[in-house]
Amino acid sequence: MRLTQPHIISVNDLTKKDVLNILQTAESFKEISERPIKKVPTLRGKTVVNCFFEDSTRTRLSFEIAEKRLSADTVNISKSGSAMQKGENLLDTMKNIEAMKPDIVVIRHSISGAPQMIADAIEAHVINAGDGMHEHPTQALLDLMTIREVKGRIQGLTVGIVGDILHSRVARSDMLLFRKMGIKVVVGGPKTLIPKGIEEFGVTVCKDIRDVIPSLDVLMLLRIQRERAEENLFPNLREYARHFGVNDETLKDARDDLTIMHPGPVNRGVEISPEVADGPRSVILNQVTNGVAVRMALLYLLIGDGTE
Repeated sequence: MRLTQPHIISVNDLTKKDVLNILQTAESFKEISERPIKKVPTLRGKTVVNCFFEDSTRTRLSFEIAEKRLSADTVNISKSGSAMQKGENLLDTMKNIEAMKPDIVVIRHSISGAPQMIADAIEAHVINAGDGMHEHPTQALLDLMTIREVKGRIQGLTVGIVGDILHSRVARSDMLLFRKMGIKVVVGGPKTLIPKGIEEFGVTVCKDIRDVIPSLDVLMLLRIQRERAEENLFPNLREYARHFGVNDETLKDARDDLTIMHPGPVNRGVEISPEVADGPRSVILNQVTNGVAVRMALLYLLIGDGTE
């Protein structure tokens, strides 16, 4: 069953039915990655162009692997390897790409709203792989898949998100998607990194995450970019780790089944200690595995013919 939207720009565009369809499809595709030959002909003859105009490792590789496992023809473009380096603007670049008749364009860009602008201008399907401080919808979907996989349910869970909420597109997409699917969300971090009016997202703000850890089913930790300390948004990384970093001592009152998540890349010793990142509560690598399955599902649901 196809999605109700032709593009994946924001989790707000997805209905609950869309989300459950994506998760169910992703679960079926996950089995392909366990096979000796990790490839099916589902998207043979389809072309996907990956336009990563912002640095990425996990997301870019995840999309590329997903495309190849579905037998799609894949082309990768970066800013340094495009005509944009010679002065061509983004829209002209994308219209030239469209003239080559791709089926899907996956775009990551540092400017919020770039994927939507492109979706409005070209005929190919567009998937947002992260835009500025706006959203990262495929990350939210893989996070939700991981939570359901580990907890066996979604509705009624309580998830804590700690870190740089202000600048994080992952946090924004997670909050929107989790609330849509019936999850209670609690956020925490330095006051300077909590956006004003965040309560409009339907989330609760806590001053000290230790106060709510006993009530959490899942704790999501966000990467702290080192340049934030240089912007004087908090004293330094050591102070951040002391007050908001998670280690075994922080988790002493946590439920036995508390699950720890992180979208990566991980700053060990800052937002999370090595023993927690590598411990039995952590599903960080599960998130990476599920990222491939979710992106396979999205590609299939957008351009698959429904016969496989």
